[in-house]
Amino acid sequence: MIIRRFLLSLFGLYALGSFAQTSAVADGSVVTLEQCREMALSNNKNLRKSAQQIKVAGYEKDQAFAAYLPAIDFAGGYMYNQKGVSVFGSDQLLPVKTFNIEKQDYEFGLVKNPVTGEPVLVNGKPIPEQMAYLPKEALSYDLHNVFFGAVTLTQPIFMGGKIVAMNKITGYAENLARAMHDNASQDVVYAVDAAYWQVVSLKAKHKLAVSFVNLLDTLSRNVSLMVEQGVATKRDQLTVDVKLNSAQVDLTKVENGLVLSRMALAQVCGLPVHTMLTLADEDAETISATAPIAKSYNMQDVYSAREDLRALELGVKIYKEKENIARASMMPNLALVGAYTFSNPNMFNGFEKKFSGMFSVGAMLTVPIWHWGGNYNKVRAAKAQTVAARLELDNAKDMIDLQVNQASFKAQEAVKTFNMTEANLEKADENLRCAEVGFRDGVMTVDNVMEAQTAWLKAHSENVDARIDVYLCDVYLNKVLGRLDVSTPAVE
Repeated sequence: MIIRRFLLSLFGLYALGSFAQTSAVADGSVVTLEQCREMALSNNKNLRKSAQQIKVAGYEKDQAFAAYLPAIDFAGGYMYNQKGVSVFGSDQLLPVKTFNIEKQDYEFGLVKNPVTGEPVLVNGKPIPEQMAYLPKEALSYDLHNVFFGAVTLTQPIFMGGKIVAMNKITGYAENLARAMHDNASQDVVYAVDAAYWQVVSLKAKHKLAVSFVNLLDTLSRNVSLMVEQGVATKRDQLTVDVKLNSAQVDLTKVENGLVLSRMALAQVCGLPVHTMLTLADEDAETISATAPIAKSYNMQDVYSAREDLRALELGVKIYKEKENIARASMMPNLALVGAYTFSNPNMFNGFEKKFSGMFSVGAMLTVPIWHWGGNYNKVRAAKAQTVAARLELDNAKDMIDLQVNQASFKAQEAVKTFNMTEANLEKADENLRCAEVGFRDGVMTVDNVMEAQTAWLKAHSENVDARIDVYLCDVYLNKVLGRLDVSTPAVE
């Protein structure tokens, strides 16, 4: 019960800390684009998954390096045998040897002729002088319970280059995992930027929608007064009211879109969707000057900076090393083997019932001779995979060339469009002022004023879109050039 209360208190403190952190963001604190990027990079589940894949690749690299080192293994066991071992099948009568001092040797005692002193032969064989009775149990051994074990050491000497190739492959695989992680981080950053500037765009359009509703509301009141004085018709009043209602509907749509875009940004940042973020740039009125966009780039620098292209290059290297692994199956393998074996009972002293063992050292050589072309076809298949990977790399380079040119042209177009919309703003403002003055003077109709207001709204809306498009095109261009600055969290 005490442990349960302690765990519940710890969980409560953790939940309170998490709520305080989330509420600190939800309290309307202003967040910048960099802060949104940091939150997204820290909370994105796909990036956390790819970070774990980097760790997996690192562990596999260490595992491959261990193949260079000697392997030490232990194997042991126990066996119960139903029967023991007996050298004799029954009791035996065996001749007894005597020791001859003169000859310094053992010899059998034989029956001899007392006259000649020669051994007596029966059927051509001498007759033993003494016979010993030896029961069957004398050479019977208890092997019912047998314990055995062995400690072996195996040191690879030459494995046909397989170990070297595996170490290179795992090293490339770790770099490949990092490249894919960095490439995914750039995608996350671009998604954050798109969601961030979408909120800024809708906030600016919300201000325009409110201003447009206010203009129509003022016009509606003025027309209502003119209808009372008889200088305007009921048709004019209805036309303005219809336009006002349509503008209010559009304002509601913009407000809903703004709320949804804030939710989308919170989701990309890894926060609860109902977290309403206040952005530092959502009230900005002007755009900072952008650097001139070059029309040509050093594609070799682009190739070296692109993480996805680097991943494909590593893939080609991995397939190349797989060729070496396939070729290793056609080459001899040599390994040094050492072992210490022991058993109980042991056979070193007549099946003595105690543990005893011995050391042994040797070498093992395996030479492939004929496998009906299986190994050779394996090498050919690996080479074909390498060629396919290299072709995919070349195709990716061609696609990157096209992608860079498209992004460059689009960025230049975005800057030109923004400059044109900036010039149209003054004209739209002046056109609206002239229409309002002419309406008050009676030389302009209600339709003329509403046309001027609509043109003013369109000019400002296009300016907002162009402003955001400049930011997004610049980010996308840096992304395709491999220049997007992404500071990902360190992989633990």
